[in-house]
Amino acid sequence: QVQLVESGGGSVQAGGSLRLSCIASGYTFSSNYMGWFRQAPGKEREGVATISTGGSTYYPASVKGRFTISRDNAKNTLYLQMNSLKPEDTATYYCAAPLGSRGLTYSTRPDRYNYWGQGTQVTVSS
Repeated sequence: QVQLVESGGGSVQAGGSLRLSCIASGYTFSSNYMGWFRQAPGKEREGVATISTGGSTYYPASVKGRFTISRDNAKNTLYLQMNSLKPEDTATYYCAAPLGSRGLTYSTRPDRYNYWGQGTQVTVSS
């Protein structure tokens, strides 16, 4: 049974930082790309970072330069370091894992992922 458990969310002021963690169990973590997503009320889920098995990363323009995704395969753990946070970053953040790579290096498309964590809330006040 695949489980993804996020932690590290909270409330910060604009300009602050948070580090999210996601521990995977029952999953071949090191063999697949991984992703972080977020969803704000009334908005679609959007990918904010993704990382390949080899450590290559991709970020959308909205977070590039502020967010950093990383992984520790020995600990089956995915991280998201978020700096210079803005009020528009307020959302529930989810880590996600695919059933298999299907030839992809990585992806920020939600439909490329099969397993999701329960989410952790991030609130940024101005």
